[in-house]
Amino acid sequence: MQLDHLDTEIIALLVEDARRSYAEVGARIGLSASAVKRRVDRLRAGGAITGFTVRLDPSALGWTVEGYVELYCRNSTAPAVIRRAVDRFPEVVDASTVSGDADAVLRIVATDMRHFEQVLEQIGAQPFVARTKSVLVLSPLLRRASAPPPH
Repeated sequence: MQLDHLDTEIIALLVEDARRSYAEVGARIGLSASAVKRRVDRLRAGGAITGFTVRLDPSALGWTVEGYVELYCRNSTAPAVIRRAVDRFPEVVDASTVSGDADAVLRIVATDMRHFEQVLEQIGAQPFVARTKSVLVLSPLLRRASAPPPH
């Protein structure tokens, strides 16, 4: 999908605050509310915008431990198999297949270290998992809701 500078500005403003009204977005970039709505509808229809959501602070909700887990699979395991297995765990907030030695990387949040360990044990017990390697987050340095559109 081809984006012009107004589309990019609309996306940036909505990523910053998805509750902004079309009128407010339009006032910031020099368009009417109806023109912004048409553009947002086009961006949604084209798949550039897939939805509107809320960003949460995990620690405010009681998730005080966060870690990244490298997943090493036995033999060749299809990404769909990994996804189905980790989808059962609400503590897994991100999961991606990756290049390199690991087959996938998971981002896990937990209420405490014991909870993190329990989730890690359950994931490690999946029949396709050969081993895991985890690192704990000490301080998140940068969190973006989304990457800005390329120029």
